[in-house]
Amino acid sequence: MVTSVSSTSPAAVRSSSIPTVAVRQLSHWYGSGVNLRQVLDRVDLTIHPGEVVLLTGPSGCGKTTLLTLVGALRQVMAGSIRLFGEELHGAGRAERQRLRCGIGMIFQGHNLLRCLSAEQNVQMGADLLPGLGYRSRRDLARRWLREVGLGDHLHKLPHDLSGGQKQRVAIARALAAQPRLLLADEPTAALDSRTGREVVELLRSLARDQGCSVLMVTHDSRILDLADRLVRMEDGRLYEGLFNDREASGSVG
Repeated sequence: MVTSVSSTSPAAVRSSSIPTVAVRQLSHWYGSGVNLRQVLDRVDLTIHPGEVVLLTGPSGCGKTTLLTLVGALRQVMAGSIRLFGEELHGAGRAERQRLRCGIGMIFQGHNLLRCLSAEQNVQMGADLLPGLGYRSRRDLARRWLREVGLGDHLHKLPHDLSGGQKQRVAIARALAAQPRLLLADEPTAALDSRTGREVVELLRSLARDQGCSVLMVTHDSRILDLADRLVRMEDGRLYEGLFNDREASGSVG
């Protein structure tokens, strides 16, 4: 696993760069008419280059919706999201797709292609990098699979992998794209204690060494000390600060 840490502190990076993500007064609704339901209520959030932010809260409170909005997967209804300095409110599909090239995404469903090997799935992330030949992209995929402990599973198909191994392939694929922003939804949920911590340490190294920002939804109390900042969501509102005892114990759904 990668353990090296850049000599440039996150504070130094923050003071010299514009925010990777700047969310202001963001609100979002689902449904219409009598079924209209507000899931985000005037959310503010700033994430700087090199910063690791952990987000917690009860199921259904809006965490994944916020992740998909920041990831340019949904249109902004009300408020503002500036991603890499560019406004997402009012952005068209092509503009959002262009911005997504700078984002690595890790979601709970893995989303691996069943007909491709672990190496080929990870190489899809490297395919987003311009100017790399096939051999360089293959080598990059193999490097990241080794980093997540799957160096001897390169040619296995997803159906030959456990749930935790599939999650690690998905993490390696996101990292292979060398993202400026990494969005992760419960990336350690299918991993044992040791592997989960090693994976988050790897993400933190990426943040420090490459100035990548990380926003991670989690209920895993074993990794809270690895964050630069903790935020929590309740009833569509975002709050800075410590987790309460119930969340920290991992009992929140």
